[in-house]
Amino acid sequence: QVQLVESGGGLVQPGGSLRLSCAASGIISTIYTMGWYRQAQGNERELVASLTREGFTKYKDSVKGRFTISRDRAKNTVFLQMNSLKPDDTAVYFCNTSPPGRGLWGQGTQVTVSS
Repeated sequence: QVQLVESGGGLVQPGGSLRLSCAASGIISTIYTMGWYRQAQGNERELVASLTREGFTKYKDSVKGRFTISRDRAKNTVFLQMNSLKPDDTAVYFCNTSPPGRGLWGQGTQVTVSS
């Protein structure tokens, strides 16, 4: 069974940090370009970071310098380290391949940045 399970979200104050995890099963995350996406209430889902199997990364302009995508090959897990969080980062965060596989969307993990 192919599954991606996100975790690590929560409520954090502006300027704080969170580390999201995406555990992959039934799919080898090192074979594909993996991405972190987010969807804020009322907005479309958007790609914020991606990581190719060669290790190249790309980021949405608004998160450059604050977010870092990485992977643990042994654990088949992809991470998103988020620093200097802003209220505009509030959203449900998902991981998926990039481009996304329709059947791979998980439940996501809620990130709320608020004082």
